[in-house]
Amino acid sequence: MNLISVSINHRTAPVEIREALSLSADEIKLFLKDLKGKIFNEGFIISTCNRTELYGFPVDPGINFLDLQKFLIEKKSNGNLTTKNFQNFFSCGAVNHLFNVAAGIDSMLVGDNQIFGQVKEAFQLAEENEFTGFLTKKIFDSAIRVGKRVKTETVISEGAITVSYAAVQLVEKIFSNLNKKSALVIGTGETGAIAAKHLRDKGIGNLTITNRTIEKAEKLAKEINAKVIPIQYFRETITEFDIIISATSSPDLMLGFEDVKSAMKKRNNSATVLMDIAVPRDIDPRVKTLENVFYHDIDSLKIIVDQNMKKRQSEIPKVKDIIMEELVAFFGWYNSLEVAPTITSLRRHFENIRAEEVDKMKNKIAAEDVEKVDIITKRIINKILHQPTVELKKLTENSTDTQETIVIISAIKNLFGLNGSKH
Repeated sequence: MNLISVSINHRTAPVEIREALSLSADEIKLFLKDLKGKIFNEGFIISTCNRTELYGFPVDPGINFLDLQKFLIEKKSNGNLTTKNFQNFFSCGAVNHLFNVAAGIDSMLVGDNQIFGQVKEAFQLAEENEFTGFLTKKIFDSAIRVGKRVKTETVISEGAITVSYAAVQLVEKIFSNLNKKSALVIGTGETGAIAAKHLRDKGIGNLTITNRTIEKAEKLAKEINAKVIPIQYFRETITEFDIIISATSSPDLMLGFEDVKSAMKKRNNSATVLMDIAVPRDIDPRVKTLENVFYHDIDSLKIIVDQNMKKRQSEIPKVKDIIMEELVAFFGWYNSLEVAPTITSLRRHFENIRAEEVDKMKNKIAAEDVEKVDIITKRIINKILHQPTVELKKLTENSTDTQETIVIISAIKNLFGLNGSKH
């Protein structure tokens, strides 16, 4: 299989290069158009915030990784991208890498379940732009099966492995019905923004954002359909919120003990969750002594994250077993495309020789013996070809080394003259 792939990801390039290379759906469409018929016959592109990868079947055997690297560098480089930022994959290695990506074990956060949807979107985009073919569709089916099996047969995606998500999961344990609750997120940096998005995804009833730079708060609020409070006024409104998640970079406390104590009195001590995921801390930790205040800081959340990460790491061997099973199944199917015709050609070759020799003997033996000779020679041919047929079928079922299969099949064809032979 001549599938080739190049990848730029969190292991090969810093965030500024990954961000510069991240492709929108419209950019991917243009890239596919430029690749089609010039570099690839069929293929697809995966592009997320942490990886950009090209997969495809070259239009010419001479096309290699360097051509793909050059394509990306010329099309999307900010000047810092070099060949050292690429991982290169070929044939089984390319399929194996794709399966690892779809399974979520190649992600920066092990068990990332968003990448599965992103892989599906990559195939769909290629299909919409008529860039998929017989082989890429089969690869897609296998990659999707890997992702689904990992989701149903392992727990690698369970449990929060970011402090933002850990905070929201803890909130869920305290308040079972979030659609009747209101939340305030203080800070719109990466940690705060992710926490806000998780709250939205969990169906929070009302969501409000505040930030030192009002424009950033408004931008995030528009994206997630939230309200905005100017930072100078938010303390006056904290009585309205059942949940407060704070994630600023402020050197000073955003909420003091007296701020929270006063708010709790106005709330008649109604339960309030305070998640302080800032470094240094945004909320005075003494608030945890107040009645019905559920307070967690980043240290307690990191304990949860570390425990969940260990659980996910322990699931990796199960995921790798699934990937290997699907690799064997895929290459068993692929090898059969070559092996089955070879078996047919080999048997036809020997049958033609046998039939010719029996035909030559017809005038030299009694008519009643011709049928006996025909039966005996067929049995001999079947016995001679039985073991080679069995071994070729085993090769189809067990080998993930496409190159090895091609070499063996080529040797058989050359040995018996199956390439262009009159037999």
